[in-house]
Amino acid sequence: MSRFHRYSWGNCLLIHSQRPDATQVAGFQAWLKMRRYVRKGEKGIVILAPMVGRKKSDDELTEDAETRLFGFRAAHVFDVSQTEGEPLPEFARVTGDPQQHTDRLKAFVAAKGIALEFSDRIAPAKGMSSGGKITLLPNLDAAETFSVLVHEAAHELLHRGERRSQTTHAVRETEAEAVAFVVSCAVGLDLNTASSDYIQLHSGDKATLAESLAFVQHTAAEILNAMLPSADGVG
Repeated sequence: MSRFHRYSWGNCLLIHSQRPDATQVAGFQAWLKMRRYVRKGEKGIVILAPMVGRKKSDDELTEDAETRLFGFRAAHVFDVSQTEGEPLPEFARVTGDPQQHTDRLKAFVAAKGIALEFSDRIAPAKGMSSGGKITLLPNLDAAETFSVLVHEAAHELLHRGERRSQTTHAVRETEAEAVAFVVSCAVGLDLNTASSDYIQLHSGDKATLAESLAFVQHTAAEILNAMLPSADGVG
């Protein structure tokens, strides 16, 4: 679970039962986007992927205002060790000094009843949220600590309860990182292409972001209003 914290516990079990040494998995097309290719003869790792939509006929799903989780289907992912090609891209890094805003952000998280912990066990992930608790990787620099904490706080605010089952992985990651981008920029951090790199890695795009702007704006505003008192220029 520390290696695949974005997957359900059931899919973690499926990955472990088929390839216990897996470290980073993605679908065939996702690897192609990173200019890596699954080696011929490699056997895929079977997981369960959600089917989100509205049933239009016995074998067709469509998406509209009534879109919901309809069921699951078998899907195949491959570990990085089963691929070859270009080296995995490195993310741009968040830079800058969040100053006192990190302490204010931690206070906001605590006020929401969310526990904050630090653990090396979540590596290579930098952060994870698990329903009422956020865990961050220790020893991140100040800018990354702030940005990752905003990302995980956004998951806690947006993706717990019923709405989690109504959204896809790509939508959830796009929303959380978009909130992190807005809040981090607001306190003066430079994200370069870090947020867009992250969103693209998780198959998000402009269309995904456009559909989520209202959720992103509301959540970013809630965090900023709590962090930036009127003395900082935000009422």
